[in-house]
Amino acid sequence: MKTIGFVGLGDMGLSMAGNVLKAGFSVVGFDLRDERLVLLEQAGGTRAGSCRELGEQCDAVFVMVLNGAQAYDVALGDNGLVHGLKAGSTVIVSATINPREVKALEAPLAAAGIGMIDSPVTGGKSGAEGGTLTLMAAAKPDVLEANRDVLDAVSKKIFHVGEEIGHGQSVKAALQVFIGATFAATFESLVLASKSGVSGQTMFDVISASAAGSPLFENCAAMVMDRKFKNTGSGIGTMYKDLGISVNVGHEKGAAMFLTSTVYEMFQSGISMYPDEDNWAVVKVLERIADTEVTR
Repeated sequence: MKTIGFVGLGDMGLSMAGNVLKAGFSVVGFDLRDERLVLLEQAGGTRAGSCRELGEQCDAVFVMVLNGAQAYDVALGDNGLVHGLKAGSTVIVSATINPREVKALEAPLAAAGIGMIDSPVTGGKSGAEGGTLTLMAAAKPDVLEANRDVLDAVSKKIFHVGEEIGHGQSVKAALQVFIGATFAATFESLVLASKSGVSGQTMFDVISASAAGSPLFENCAAMVMDRKFKNTGSGIGTMYKDLGISVNVGHEKGAAMFLTSTVYEMFQSGISMYPDEDNWAVVKVLERIADTEVTR
């Protein structure tokens, strides 16, 4: 029986841990918030007092933290996983961070005999809860296969995007460009229609029936029309952070990011005005400018 660790027990990490427990694995978790550890214990997991202590008990560890600095500290800090994990174990970075930040973890972990899977996820809170996430996994084939049973417990689809650590994060950065642009186009389309006296439902029906229709559009438009701006599992802070990574990666690689930079600034306005709300709240910035409100 494998023991799997989770560092970071937010909505995503805790839900993923729950599915790993349901799959029959033992789970140990660490989080700085005691209330999250209590929730893990109630689900059947156990708590660790530090990343090092967690590592001493685990065969593989998911790192589901907010940013690269946290991932580095979790993996390589004074009390990090590298000091507890045994040779042959695996660190699975499922957080979304910059590709160069995940690459910085590879050599120190390899020197300790610890494998790595660079595997950010997509699917949001609902995907984490349902065990239907899509994984973009970069890893050596043998490391990926050795952990496939664990990855299967949290996902519906696993894409092996390459062997080079960092490629998982690069795929996620490119994916977020498309998702962010779709959100922005949806917001602007609905606001323009509203200002012109056209109902949101009319635009929803037309776009859904056109080549532009997609589940992504439909979910986004429904949230806007139903005025659901909080507690939908898609906090604005996460998309804002991810778009910042996409822009930075573009700059680092020499790729022009005209559209993404504009969308990033749109989300900057949204998070400045509605910091505790979800992605869909960005539409309210455009509504205020146009003096209208999208309704069904």
